[in-house]
Amino acid sequence: MNYFEVTSLFKGKKEIKTIKASSKKDAITIAKTKIPGILLNVKESSAPVEDQFLVFKTRFTKTLLKKKINFKALIAAIRQLAVMTDAGISIHDSIKEVKEASVDLTLKEIFENLNDDLNSGLSLTQAMMPFKEDLGDVTLAMVELGESTGNMAESLEKLAEILEEIEENRQKFKKAMRYPITVMIAIAIAFTILMVYVVPKFKDIFSKFKTELPLPTKILLFMENIIHNYGFYLLAFIAATIIFFKYMLANSEEFKKKYDRYILKIYLIGKIVFYATMSRFTLVFTELIRSGIPIADALETSLLTLDNMHLKKKLSSVNISVQRGVSLTEAFRETGLFEGMLIQMISAGEQSGTLDKMLEKVTNYFKSRFNDIIDNISSYIEPILLGFIAGMVLLMALGIFMPMWDLAKAVKN
Repeated sequence: MNYFEVTSLFKGKKEIKTIKASSKKDAITIAKTKIPGILLNVKESSAPVEDQFLVFKTRFTKTLLKKKINFKALIAAIRQLAVMTDAGISIHDSIKEVKEASVDLTLKEIFENLNDDLNSGLSLTQAMMPFKEDLGDVTLAMVELGESTGNMAESLEKLAEILEEIEENRQKFKKAMRYPITVMIAIAIAFTILMVYVVPKFKDIFSKFKTELPLPTKILLFMENIIHNYGFYLLAFIAATIIFFKYMLANSEEFKKKYDRYILKIYLIGKIVFYATMSRFTLVFTELIRSGIPIADALETSLLTLDNMHLKKKLSSVNISVQRGVSLTEAFRETGLFEGMLIQMISAGEQSGTLDKMLEKVTNYFKSRFNDIIDNISSYIEPILLGFIAGMVLLMALGIFMPMWDLAKAVKN
């Protein structure tokens, strides 16, 4: 709904009111029935402050308290749907059965809504559309494929495999990050304890010095002062920043575009996001091509599976180029996302009529690169952790002992 500012003339006085409508035409119709007098002007305006605050409050609460579906429960439900539809049971009865069997309350509620929407005559894709954020773009893309090809059982089976691979990659990443995160938390706790209990004791000694303190000591005392006097405010600020960041990521398209572009430039994280995203895109695209879907339609559906808006924008150009008559090989080459070897493989597949097989090899390449990073992530991160630990220890040592050395020299002299 949009907001419109309506200026009217009633009993010789101008009155300005704000109404909500989907279009200017609807706004004029509503104004004629609800606002007395002569209409002078109707123009689109921004929402009133109280309405803006209400929208912000609703979105903020939704972002903060939103319950996520258990991903393993979703995979189990999709797998059950695939088995039942393959056995010849109608999708409607299958949905109903899965709803009864599901133990995840959020998923159970979604399937209950799907059951009601199917009863009202909607297709499964249309029924799932309101739950796009919960079920994921990959689910919608593969269900749409099943409905368009008439082979829902095969599409659901492939969807379950894709979701299992995504979950496997997620668990691999969590397992690989467990060690560095544990080390970072341990360092943070140890450093905080030193700042709270050790540095203050030396602070009293340093305060008696009448000489200029060295820079490392000044840095330590400054950090101790921040933690001692503003520790709770600092924690509150960090928590508020994280919550605000999540809110902006979920509700601001412009913010997400910038985030998705810059995250690809971050050391190691950028490569993980890139290879995981490209692997998912080529996997779905391969399955669509193998099912006989036209390239343009397969590209459009595959793009729905992309979370990173920067990569999505680049790959969207492939669809535009293909529709203009450019070959798929050249369209992929123009994105700059595919290495020369991969472009040659796609070209060979396009010329020989084995595009799906070559795309499968491209998918396996992206998957192997992702697995290589995940399997060796500790070796990539260890030098950074060691450098960070060394820096913290050096700061503590120099900050505490340099004044002591200066004091010892002064006493000796």
